[in-house]
Parts: sequence; C-alpha cells; structure tokens
Amino acid sequence: MDKLIIEATRSSPAIAFDAETSWLQIRGESYPENAAAFYAPVFAWLKEFLAEHDPAATVQVDLEILYLNSSSTKVMLNLFDLLDQVAQDGAPVVVNWRYDPDNETILECGQDLSEELEALTFNLVERPQELS
Repeated sequence: MDKLIIEATRSSPAIAFDAETSWLQIRGESYPENAAAFYAPVFAWLKEFLAEHDPAATVQVDLEILYLNSSSTKVMLNLFDLLDQVAQDGAPVVVNWRYDPDNETILECGQDLSEELEALTFNLVERPQELS
C-alpha cells in the first residue's frame, strides 16, 4: 500500500500516513473551506489500511495541530471514532496529541476529544518550548 502524503497549505495540515510502519501523522492548522472534502482521501486511505492491517501491530497516530475550526474538529472526532473501534476490536492504537503549552484551546480540544474514546490510548503531550 502506498504512503499517503498531503502537503500543508495555509488552511490545511500536512498529512503523512505510512502503512509499512503503521505511523500516521497530521501537523499544522486545519480550517479548509470544505473539511469533509479535504479529509475524504484521508478516510479512504485509512479504511483501506485498517482492512489490511495486522491487528497485532500498534498503530501510532501523532497529531500536532495548531488550530482546528469546528468542521475540522468534527472530522477529528470521526477519525478517532474509527480508530477507537479498531482498538475495541483488539488492535493497539496510540494517539499522541502534541500541543504547545501556550495554546490552551488546542489542549482543551484534545482533552474533550479524548473523553469520547474508550479503547485507544490517548496521550496529551506537551511540546517543549522552542529556544528564542
């Protein structure tokens, strides 16, 4: 299965999904004009990946989101629901929600999203402050 690579734009995040390593990464801001359309290929790839995925291998998802609009937040919840279902079926899934300690909104968003999940491991990871 090919990797899914989507370059970041001003309003959409960079996405790098690698089936070989089971590592999924989303980084940047997410406020595309049509979030459902933007993320449609992401869900298509993810569903194909999960159908072929070895259930014993851990799926690692690293998110470093700087900003989410409401439609992107809904998409993230759908993404986590899909991954949580896989975890409920026995596959180990680890989500690392990386946040800037100065961005309280994103921390709270991660906390809110994590409360909806039952089976996957959801880590809130504070990014180290960059040196000035």
